[in-house]
Amino acid sequence: MAHRRRGVGVSRAGAAVYAKKAEELKATSLASAMETVEKLELKLAEFAKTHKHAIQHDPAFRAKFLDMCAPLGVDPLSAEKGFWGNVLGIGEFYYELSVKVAEVCLASRSRNGGIIRVSEVKDILTQRGTKFKFADSKNKSSYSEEDIITSVKKLSKLGSGFRTIKVGRVILIVSVPEELDDDHMQVMNVAEDDGRGPYGMVTTGDMSRALGWDEDRSKRALELLLGKGMVWLDVHNGEKMYWFPSLWKQGSTSLKK
Repeated sequence: MAHRRRGVGVSRAGAAVYAKKAEELKATSLASAMETVEKLELKLAEFAKTHKHAIQHDPAFRAKFLDMCAPLGVDPLSAEKGFWGNVLGIGEFYYELSVKVAEVCLASRSRNGGIIRVSEVKDILTQRGTKFKFADSKNKSSYSEEDIITSVKKLSKLGSGFRTIKVGRVILIVSVPEELDDDHMQVMNVAEDDGRGPYGMVTTGDMSRALGWDEDRSKRALELLLGKGMVWLDVHNGEKMYWFPSLWKQGSTSLKK
């Protein structure tokens, strides 16, 4: 006995209706989301105008403002002209700061192999009396280590090798394209641990005790860093001691203005 197939035509029609409704809902949701983003951008612009002075002259407030911009895809740093450039001049400020940061990094490269503490860069700029001002501001603007890190991000977009890395409690600027693998980072972390021994110095014995490495592995990592000028070698009583000038807290005193 033959069975009739029922509801096939209805199902297809229903599927088409559902698909159409889904597209309508999708379009409505997208339009609603775009409208919400536009409203938030307007609110952000109003906030920037209201708190313009604080954004320009308070580094902590400026960092918080940039954090507010990020989720909306708003980048005041890339807009030297247009609304954000006219209102804040913030892109020009970070451009000038990034140039000065690059100058310090390049000037110290022969001493530290292209790795320097963010805090040391700030100390050097402070010693030089380096100050910046926004395009429409008569007052000089103070800047923080966070501002320096942000300026390095602008430099990194140029593909110049500039980037920041975190070693223990310290943030360092790397100004060379040399890639540091996990072994190199672990060596630096051991050197940064002042609870282990002299700050900024390691030996192959330190690597063995801290990481369980054999001598060959320790030597491979240290010799590459030595070859790039990122560590200095000192031999004391027959023992090789590897020093990281980038971790020396007093290192900024050796650079002239």
